[in-house]
Amino acid sequence: MKWAQGLDKTGIGLYILICLFAVANIYSVDEGLGKKQLIFFILSLFIGFIIFVTRSKFFENLSGIFYIGGVLLLIGLFPFGTEILGQKNWYKFGGFTMQPVEFAKIGTALMLSNYVAGPDFNLRYKKSLWTSLAIIGIPAIVVLAIPDVGSLLVFGAFVIALYREGLSGWFFGVIGILAAVFLISLAVNPLYVVFGILALAGILILLNYRRISWNVISIASIIGAVGVLCGLAMATPKILEKMPKHQRERIEVLYKGEKAFRDTSGYNLLYSKTAIGSGGFFGKGYKQGSVTQGKFVPEQETDYIFCTVGEEWGFFGSVLLVLAYAVYIGRIYFLAENQKTIFNRVFGYCFASILLIHFGINLGMVMGLFPTVGIPLPYFSYGGSSLLAFSIMTAIFFKLNYTDKNSLV
Repeated sequence: MKWAQGLDKTGIGLYILICLFAVANIYSVDEGLGKKQLIFFILSLFIGFIIFVTRSKFFENLSGIFYIGGVLLLIGLFPFGTEILGQKNWYKFGGFTMQPVEFAKIGTALMLSNYVAGPDFNLRYKKSLWTSLAIIGIPAIVVLAIPDVGSLLVFGAFVIALYREGLSGWFFGVIGILAAVFLISLAVNPLYVVFGILALAGILILLNYRRISWNVISIASIIGAVGVLCGLAMATPKILEKMPKHQRERIEVLYKGEKAFRDTSGYNLLYSKTAIGSGGFFGKGYKQGSVTQGKFVPEQETDYIFCTVGEEWGFFGSVLLVLAYAVYIGRIYFLAENQKTIFNRVFGYCFASILLIHFGINLGMVMGLFPTVGIPLPYFSYGGSSLLAFSIMTAIFFKLNYTDKNSLV
């Protein structure tokens, strides 16, 4: 069919396959929620069709409105939000709930793409860099104030898109060093970390002594960098101490093990690992998982849905699902890189990077490699807001790709 030329059947097919497999797994955990998720999926397909028949320029031209609307929805949580599971990041309308941060990500991706596609954008200029970071930072600061640490981490996806457009790799290097110092200082005495930083700095200076331009600015930069790292190391225990008890325990679980917190923050992780490990190679069979059917993992249909896959479908099914996500995300990156317009390319990179961070952190979380931060598995975790938001981004990108492939330019 002529109208189907330009449709990425591989990407759309993987989207539908993952969503339907998700419905089946949610149904295994809770039949009522599985039926609701199927309704959300059908609604997502309907919205996707509407997006498909909409002109592509609509999203580019109205990106500012989507962005402002998303930020206002986030701000509105402070007076009108409903607290669920200790976080006031939901709106409640009768029997329905809506998590606005999921839709704020769409607005931010559109706004950033529109700005980067502008004629005056150039990351070599400070104005372009700081404006880009401000577009990302405004909703991120609101999310931090809620607070929603999990969603805050996802905003790092937009920095990946900027890296494709010329952002220096040093940006990621600095973030990585700060994160490493923080995590190491949680595990060992901060004084040891400080001594290590000073020793490493001394070795690097000796090895590069002749290459360093020894002026006031260089000396101040070296002292400042070492001071920041040492200060972070010494402040880490205080930062941990000031965190809410449940957040502090979620971090400590990584170092002390879930059994030390089996009645509190380690409970979900303990049974999640039990479920995944008990699945063996081929799993126990659909609706045959003792942990899943026994309801041992609270909220298993949301953030911990992957342990259902591990228990009922085993290592084999888990690997197939991971491969499906890997191919799907890789496909979006590939299509994004081959777009003719900058707007399409940046939006594609934003979309793929959001999926990548959600996917990576969620799997790390259910396997005990990352603290529990409340990040859903894209398309898979139960929730109308999450599925609709991801499906809207999916439809927008594949519409942009469709237009790109049928463009004569």
